[in-house]
Amino acid sequence: MIEHVLAVVPVSDLAGARAWYERALGAPPTNVPMPESLVEWRITGEGWIQVTLDPGRAGSGLFNFAVDDLESHVAGLAARGIEPGPVVTANRNVTLCSLQDPDGNTLTFIGNFRIDYDAPD
Repeated sequence: MIEHVLAVVPVSDLAGARAWYERALGAPPTNVPMPESLVEWRITGEGWIQVTLDPGRAGSGLFNFAVDDLESHVAGLAARGIEPGPVVTANRNVTLCSLQDPDGNTLTFIGNFRIDYDAPD
């Protein structure tokens, strides 16, 4: 049985990425298991983000995060010095806001996330 999900973000500069992700996630890392190559944040009960030094893969990550209030989340990012992109409506009232970390990994925050897309609006 799978108990945790860990998304791995490849970066070229761990110290710079750590500072950026601290601002983006609004908290210092939960764990620093390998100070020279890996820091991690617990972002949900069983979901983690691991930022790892991997210059060859840096910038290739795509990460989606469902949030309870996209407008407030985007405002919080801006208040912490992170420049979010525009909020766009995708489908069935789902809204999206994407931004890129310093390496070009894309983080997309999702408002009005639906677990069941077959259910009526």
